[in-house]
Amino acid sequence: MEVIKTIHVLSAAISILGFFLRGMLMMFESSLMQTRWIRVIPHFVDTVLLVTAISLAVQFGFSPANSPWLTAKIIALLVYIGLGFVALRLGKTKQVRIVAWVAALVVFAYIVAVALTKSPLPIV
Repeated sequence: MEVIKTIHVLSAAISILGFFLRGMLMMFESSLMQTRWIRVIPHFVDTVLLVTAISLAVQFGFSPANSPWLTAKIIALLVYIGLGFVALRLGKTKQVRIVAWVAALVVFAYIVAVALTKSPLPIV
């Protein structure tokens, strides 16, 4: 169980680091954004992150029905994914992409805070 949690935390760290770096590449309009490995690796890392999250939830008996903090994390994850799409693919202007990228980073910080506190309102 500790191994799965460690893999989950490491994959979350790698995922956000990769998202941060891709955002920087986007801002500087780097041609690296078009390379195959920049487009493929995040899918692998995020799959590991999701599989370990589901495994931990099952092992600990957490579900959105009995864990409001988990519901908050899932909703925030969907918002993060949507913002990520706008930031790295769908944003019509660079300014829109940058705002979406920053907003996604804030949402990710919220997800981490919820995970650490097991509360949907981790700041209160």
